Amino acid sequence: MWSIYILLCEDGSFYTGSTNNVEKRLKNHLKGVGARYTKSHKPVKLIYRENFQTRSEALKREIEIKKLTKAEKEKLIK
Repeated sequence: MWSIYILLCEDGSFYTGSTNNVEKRLKNHLKGVGARYTKSHKPVKLIYRENFQTRSEALKREIEIKKLTKAEKEKLIK
């Protein structure tokens, strides 16, 4: 099972990523490990998640979400 996820960062920005272990990945983000963006934009909490059967499906969806504006991402989250 693969997932895409969105994290809310301290500065109000969003970070979108994909993984096959969201819990482990979130712990790494909180430690400042694994993504350059979350080293300087400390994540506060997981606010969105979608699950997929394959890595390919998850990566395609991650790209789609990263192309969205912040306002569009806010609508997706709600």
